[in-house]
Amino acid sequence: GYAELPTAVNITWSSINFKTILQWQPKPLGYFYTVEIHGQTSDTKKKCILTTETECDVTDALQNVKETYIAHILSVMPTEMDDFEEPPFAVSEKFTPYTQTVIGKPEIKNYTQKGSKLTVVIKDPLTPYTFPNGSFQSIRDIFQHDLEYKLYYWKDQSSGKKDVTTKSNTFEVSVESTKNYCFYVQGIVPSRRENRNGQDSTITCTSVGRSILDEYGAEVFIIIAVIAIAVITLAIVLPVILCKRKKARAAREKEPLNGV
Repeated sequence: GYAELPTAVNITWSSINFKTILQWQPKPLGYFYTVEIHGQTSDTKKKCILTTETECDVTDALQNVKETYIAHILSVMPTEMDDFEEPPFAVSEKFTPYTQTVIGKPEIKNYTQKGSKLTVVIKDPLTPYTFPNGSFQSIRDIFQHDLEYKLYYWKDQSSGKKDVTTKSNTFEVSVESTKNYCFYVQGIVPSRRENRNGQDSTITCTSVGRSILDEYGAEVFIIIAVIAIAVITLAIVLPVILCKRKKARAAREKEPLNGV
């Protein structure tokens, strides 16, 4: 019966840009799981009914992203069991999408380095939620003015890093016009107590005014110089040695043979 069924353990919420997956253990053997999502004010929603999997996409059950939810993971038998008997279940930790979803990697839409100004434009990551017309909402549409972006930038081949923050999607920073710069961006929600900083974007570098020395570094030129000196030295010394050997051989050939 139901009383003998094991219940789920190690229940975790995994959420990036509001796409939320519930995971747990163990794999069921001879029974199934059904997930119930309970909100503070919303109706209970059932997800992944009679599944043998140990994860469930519950994104569309968390439409009110500022509400706090808990999940009940029911251990259930096939439908021929007594419908009036309450199955055992495990309860998850509380989860609030607005404060707990991870801000995913922003996309660098475009960038330019003109003179002493570096301009970087960011594209907001999209969420699984849609507008009535079917287009996807971005994290900006949900967080509004709570969302900021931070740009980390540094001279190429240098370890000194600077950062600047904006509430818009565009950065404009002053740089040295003859130097190339590398940078990456992350989304930030300062109003959060935890999980404020999102994932880093990919690192991008400009290629304006890049010299051969910047490209390969001084060490390569030192190695080339040493090799060049060695080749020149060999080109001077080798003929001298060969000439001396030739003269010595000629002198030996002119000496009279012993006993003649």
